[in-house]
Amino acid sequence: MTERIIPALVCTLLLGGVAAGAEQAPEGLPAPVVKALKRHALPAQSVSVTVHEVGSAEPLVAHLADTPRNPASVMKLLTTLAALEELGPAYSWKTEAFATAPVRAGRLEGDLYLKGYGDPYLVIEHFWRFLRQLRVEGVEEIAGDLVIDQSYFEPMPEDPADFDGRPQRAYNVLPTALLVNFQAVNFRLVPDRKRVRVLADPWPAQIELDNRLRLTRERCRGVARGVGVKPGRKGERELVVIQGSYAAACGEQEIFRVVSKSVPYIHGVFKAVWTELGGRFAGEAREGVVPPGARLLVATTSPPLSDIVRSINKYSNNVMTRQVLLTLGAERFGPPGSIRKGVEAVHGWLARRGLVFPELVLENGAGLSREERISARSLAKLLLAGYESPYMPEFVSSLPISAQDGTLRRRFSGTPLEGRVHLKTGSIDHVRSMAGYVLDRQGRRVVVVALHSHPRLDTASGEAVQEELLRWVYERPAGTP
Repeated sequence: MTERIIPALVCTLLLGGVAAGAEQAPEGLPAPVVKALKRHALPAQSVSVTVHEVGSAEPLVAHLADTPRNPASVMKLLTTLAALEELGPAYSWKTEAFATAPVRAGRLEGDLYLKGYGDPYLVIEHFWRFLRQLRVEGVEEIAGDLVIDQSYFEPMPEDPADFDGRPQRAYNVLPTALLVNFQAVNFRLVPDRKRVRVLADPWPAQIELDNRLRLTRERCRGVARGVGVKPGRKGERELVVIQGSYAAACGEQEIFRVVSKSVPYIHGVFKAVWTELGGRFAGEAREGVVPPGARLLVATTSPPLSDIVRSINKYSNNVMTRQVLLTLGAERFGPPGSIRKGVEAVHGWLARRGLVFPELVLENGAGLSREERISARSLAKLLLAGYESPYMPEFVSSLPISAQDGTLRRRFSGTPLEGRVHLKTGSIDHVRSMAGYVLDRQGRRVVVVALHSHPRLDTASGEAVQEELLRWVYERPAGTP
């Protein structure tokens, strides 16, 4: 969920009244924000705002601050801060390979068991190294099947199409204990003179790719709009058709899509990588549980949680966040991890921290939800708590930096706010949100939260309102409380 920002705002509101000398709008919002709302025909009641300088007792602005609203991806801030404090920044996940049969002359005389523990970042490079360990240990041929143990997490009771009817989109992938490469394929689209080459990685061995893309000379209007990825079958084989039109003016681009369910995807990627490593495997794949007494062959560990949190917040990764929420549940209440346990773990952390969010509604902790709710005041309290946390450096550095990286890498460039904003943004239909820290021109660190929801709200109008708020926060004079 990416957004664009440029800053601006005027006027301030103390929790109970107006700061002396500050321009006050009738709705209790800074005047530039009110003007932006009117310009886009959006009511002041559609947005909640809290602005709170770090170290101050009271907020500078608190407009409809207690109104519960959908925060979209900004909800990731709650899940990731809870995880850092509950699990610790050095926490890591393991993935293991087991066997019950012996290995003779490089041949495993039975099934290979792969057991996952929720690693959110078992990307293809890490999976390749994991399988290479097996080859180094002397396993060359697997005579049996691939058995995938997903028992560390409960099965998800939902469908990846539930949110918006787009099950092929990577942001809709459901969490699983063994999640390889986010269950996604990176399609690299390379226009040649007469056609579009499609380079897919990783590509499951059992799937055939049918490239029907047409190259056009139109101007580029965005890649995803004209390209469709459709899984199907061709006889006994799985087939993926990539079709539509692709403008040469778009140049080389990448899209990430889900082409298969979890078990067949792992099967196909395993077979492709194992073959590349010089191994032999002709078996099938199925879910199962590692039997008691099975022998551990190799194990690998993930990067630490501090790195995982950076990937989550910088790039707004939904399935990684959900993996973390389920891990919190499993660590707090014992496996299998579940949504219910994860939500209870977050509520327990809030209680121990003395953070009371009575309006909070958590569904998956990632913000990819129509049901999740939180208030601007609660988010501001969360960010202030994060700034006082022993793990403040890890938490703050996980947020996108204006004009530098993550979802803000193209925003604020060439403005006074370049490099001075650490901000998580969120966007779903009719919702635009932001929450983070601004270093103003006086060197004061300020928490800024804006939750905006309205049927007419779109990216342009939502960002225009946000930009006015951020500019004001940066520019307010030294005498302003």
